Amino acid sequence: MYSEKVMDHFYHPRNVGEIEDADGVGVAGNPVCGDVMKITIKVDRESETIKDIKFKTFGCGAAIATSSMVTEMVKGKDLTLEEAMKITNKMVAEALDGLPPIKMHCSNLAADALHAAIEDYLKKKRGQET
Repeated sequence: MYSEKVMDHFYHPRNVGEIEDADGVGVAGNPVCGDVMKITIKVDRESETIKDIKFKTFGCGAAIATSSMVTEMVKGKDLTLEEAMKITNKMVAEALDGLPPIKMHCSNLAADALHAAIEDYLKKKRGQET
């Protein structure tokens, strides 16, 4: 039912935790299934690249795996905020070698939480500029 990559990221999730003094915090949840993801990011303000990313997830194995994978798609890649905003739910699922159709909403949450963290950073940044 699940790919080896999904099982690996479920049993051995990467980048678990929360960044203290995070530059951006994003939360995404699905009230139907109960999955909730929180992603925190640290941003290099000069280059506008994500320097660190961590997650906390309450949910099923697919939710944990997609959260772990989305952090791996960003961490250490020196992605600009614009590049990270282009990560889609489909990209997360493909990076895990697919998800069962009934679990695709989990990858939506992972990308949504990442985007929300970036948007939170940008909102805070705009507030400091005024």
